[in-house]
Amino acid sequence: MTRRLFPVSFAFLIALSAAAVAQGDGFKPLFDGKTLAGFTVRSGKATYKVEDGVIVGTTAEGSGNTFLTTDREYSDFELTFEVKVDDALNSGVQVRSHVAPENGFQPKLGGKLPKDRLYGPQVEISTDGMAGRIYDEARRGRWLDTKQPTPETRKAFKKGEWNQYRVLAEGDRIQTWVNGLQIADTRDGEDAKGHIGLQVHGIARGAGPFQVRWRNLMIRELGR
Repeated sequence: MTRRLFPVSFAFLIALSAAAVAQGDGFKPLFDGKTLAGFTVRSGKATYKVEDGVIVGTTAEGSGNTFLTTDREYSDFELTFEVKVDDALNSGVQVRSHVAPENGFQPKLGGKLPKDRLYGPQVEISTDGMAGRIYDEARRGRWLDTKQPTPETRKAFKKGEWNQYRVLAEGDRIQTWVNGLQIADTRDGEDAKGHIGLQVHGIARGAGPFQVRWRNLMIRELGR
């Protein structure tokens, strides 16, 4: 007797895996997989949409950095996600970040910002060997992790592929991993809690469009 084999999509297998994690380890989806409910676009003019369970961010010519920001704040947590980015585009995920409440607002450690500008720690997404490092976006304007990249960490992020990130924020310590390799381990007491934000970096006029994609965003809040 010949059996008919029905193809199982990769996306379906990923969904099953994510569900198993959510049920077994205290992880929950950061977004519902269908809409951007619970998020707000801030700072720039890039666009975000959901396609087959994937958040797709697309650049806008001449726009500054744009962020798809969680409406609620998070304190201590473990965040995992997969990301794929066009080679020419720099991106990142903000953690424990903040929204400038008014034009001319000045954070304690930085210069003046326009209203709605997101600022704070950003986990780097890029193809230049810096992926996984932690940058202080729109505030101190420098890397918060001081350990220099190694030849191994520079190769952790794979161009043109889905890359697995893990971010652990607990107390004043933030650690990051890219594809299972630890990249950053730093302590900084400036941000006890804040928003999570998915960045589409700004581009000049006449450039792009470029895209960055996120999927399987899962979060486990610690101490709850």
